[in-house]
Amino acid sequence: MSYQSATSRDPVTGLTSKQSQWSLANSGYNSSRIGFRGTEDLGGGLAASFWLEAPITNDDGATGIASFNRRSTVSLSGNFGEVRLGRDYTSTFWNDTVFDPFGTNGSGTNVISTVGGSAGIGNSNYARASNMVGYFLPPNLGGFYGQLQYSFNENASTSGTALTPSTSSNAGRYVGGRFGYANGPLDVALAVGQNVAVDTTSLTRKVQTINLGASYDLGPVKLFGEISNVQNKFDTALANSHDSYKGYLLGVSMPVGAGLIRASYSTVRYNEGVAGLTGEDPRVNKFAIGYVHNLSKRTALYATVARVNNRNDPAYTGSLISASTTGYGSTGVGFTSLPRSSTGYDFGIRHAF
Repeated sequence: MSYQSATSRDPVTGLTSKQSQWSLANSGYNSSRIGFRGTEDLGGGLAASFWLEAPITNDDGATGIASFNRRSTVSLSGNFGEVRLGRDYTSTFWNDTVFDPFGTNGSGTNVISTVGGSAGIGNSNYARASNMVGYFLPPNLGGFYGQLQYSFNENASTSGTALTPSTSSNAGRYVGGRFGYANGPLDVALAVGQNVAVDTTSLTRKVQTINLGASYDLGPVKLFGEISNVQNKFDTALANSHDSYKGYLLGVSMPVGAGLIRASYSTVRYNEGVAGLTGEDPRVNKFAIGYVHNLSKRTALYATVARVNNRNDPAYTGSLISASTTGYGSTGVGFTSLPRSSTGYDFGIRHAF
């Protein structure tokens, strides 16, 4: 269950308006899913595996095992590491979710993640990419880990003639990598990725992401942090330009008896070619705090509250409108101009089997 509200002020008239929404969602703590996986020992240290994972909307039952678009992979692993084929998480998304106390779920989802995958930017390969070949380092490297990924665009290329030009498009291609070190309480990783969102004769648009994340478990508390830079690059025959989104996250989780307290502060400063009314770039800040109470190893109750504030440009109408008002699970309220503030609440039950 989630409740979201947002308040907006018209920059001309000064009048305020408010929108709110109640919804029964399925991703306030962990996104609902069902999956099948298996491994066959081939001998000599080799193994073949498959992984099929489908989303489920258990609030209405409309989405079930109709497509395995969360993950659909086959792989071969051994002492050399693992070669994985199919649809999978991207390298750059891993840092957004691993180093977020809320795991990029529900109202607590950090705005770094929300901006990177927003509809306004149009980064279709933000969280996952299809037709991907990935290589993962073996797990016996003294704490070092890493992966490289290449997603084929699978677009047809046409050879030109004297009358017709050649055609070729890289739209849909993703290239990325992630390398890190995890030993004892420390985990740190750097990820880089680039998605070709549009590639035509008149425009090539690439979304490039680089982020660095870390966590450190002190025992009584676990600390999280991430810095991120997303660039939306436009290349045309006349000029090249780009929009940039720079942000960071600070978070903490603390075990309390049978429960867990989670909190985070995240912010993104964005430059889409228009400065704010104060002369500074517009900015989105988000603070979230929540509590998870484990009734058993498989069942938990949870509650989260998150507050988003937007600064420096109340007349802004760019891509971060969706990022700042729909960052609460799978639904959200929206405005034709950037709202001053938004608040989201989650409370529900999670059961894993």
